[in-house]
Amino acid sequence: MRIISWNVNGIRAVQGKNGFAWLKDDECDIFCMQEIKALEEQFPKDLTLNEVYNNKEVNSAAKKGYSGTSTFSNLKALSTSFAPQIDILDEGRIVEQDFGDFILFNIYFPNGQKNDERLDYKMAFYDRFLEHIVKLRDDGKSIVVCGDVNTAHKEIDLKNPKANSKKSGFLPIEREWMDKLVSNGFIDTFRYVHGDVEDAYSWWSYRMAAREKNVGWRIDYFFISEDLCEVLSDAFILDNITGSDHCPIGIELDI
Repeated sequence: MRIISWNVNGIRAVQGKNGFAWLKDDECDIFCMQEIKALEEQFPKDLTLNEVYNNKEVNSAAKKGYSGTSTFSNLKALSTSFAPQIDILDEGRIVEQDFGDFILFNIYFPNGQKNDERLDYKMAFYDRFLEHIVKLRDDGKSIVVCGDVNTAHKEIDLKNPKANSKKSGFLPIEREWMDKLVSNGFIDTFRYVHGDVEDAYSWWSYRMAAREKNVGWRIDYFFISEDLCEVLSDAFILDNITGSDHCPIGIELDI
């Protein structure tokens, strides 16, 4: 089972660059996107993903051209939810699907950089989400969470931690929530597989040639419930894939 997640920063923009062509050869079973910035009827007619996958779920934001998530797969989900009890502002942030062996969350967490109000909303969203997945886990469900968390967890997860320590995305309160996520039994798959490997990032600013210099942040993650560690065979960052300011990340499960 190969699952890939990518904040595409506009599905139409990526398709316009032929940025999904690599998926024809990747053999990815489930492909999750964040920040699609489009309604389903606005998806390009020649969208490469339609050639690769049989099923799709689209959760667009109420505000046009903003946020949004979509999951494409060759598996039939038992159920799908957009979790309105968590995404209370209808910003298209969650696709929750039960695939039997696990429940998959494709999620675009809020950004808190705009102002204090948005930071407060981000933290409340974090808490609602954690409460939800802990309940599911306690009910015996296996959980996979992927997407743009909009926070780098540890100093190793961004190039310049001291310079960014007072900015949303690396604030103590945001990092403490990620500590809480881990302490509740959810595993950062990349660190589980690769340990303290350095200079591994998933997002780079478009400014100052940041990607060419690898001045980046690891803000895109796959977390799994502890019970899935025994079937986790790989976790990876596809930093050679371009088309967005983020790159794809993924995991492989022996299911």
